[in-house]
Amino acid sequence: MENSSPALLAPDPFRQIASPVHTVILLAAEGVMAVRTTMHADQMRNAIDLNRVHMYERTMLSEWLGFAFVLFGIWLAGSPVATVLGKRWNSFGDVLRDIGLGVAFSIISTLVLSVLAPQQGGAPDRAVQFLLPHDRREMAFWVALSVSAGICEEAIYRGYLQRQFVAITKSIPGGILLSGAMFGLVHSYQGFRWAVVIGLEGTMLGAMACWRSSVRPGIIAHAAKDSLAPVLMSLMKH
Repeated sequence: MENSSPALLAPDPFRQIASPVHTVILLAAEGVMAVRTTMHADQMRNAIDLNRVHMYERTMLSEWLGFAFVLFGIWLAGSPVATVLGKRWNSFGDVLRDIGLGVAFSIISTLVLSVLAPQQGGAPDRAVQFLLPHDRREMAFWVALSVSAGICEEAIYRGYLQRQFVAITKSIPGGILLSGAMFGLVHSYQGFRWAVVIGLEGTMLGAMACWRSSVRPGIIAHAAKDSLAPVLMSLMKH
């Protein structure tokens, strides 16, 4: 019978799952993309005719390339894919459990973090408005992007980097906090306060991944929240 609450980092929480060089390259690539996106964020906010579909396509490509690079790194090190994604589902009950956890996390984190979300005159900060879809075609690509971000970012930040940071710091809380901080940093193009909120959410996702020995509930929560973001932002205006 499967242990109902296995530790994510068992059997050896302090063993690196990939080469340190691979981790440094990944961090450098993520940092460069974060700087580049931040530099272009104001230009995109002020664009009269922003091609959001193109922006979504480029972002999806970078997400999946990062995910592929992580899988390549753990393959080179001889680590199984389960080290970044968790054990596979063995029953329909496992699927329902993770869906339930993901939905519950989405609701709780939305309520908790909405207190910290930047507001301007009762409306969501314009720092993120340019990202949101404006028509059905853009909405379809937005959902695809949200699912891609859920899978790729959870595997990269909670599955891979968190594990590597734990091994480097010899501290599980330290690894969770560093991964959350890095997650917030790469979203700094949304503004400082949004980056802090996203970093806190990343830390919460990291704690759940550690508890559940899997990033799958986080993937569900991440994809669901991102997909519903346009609706939530619309509600916050009123």
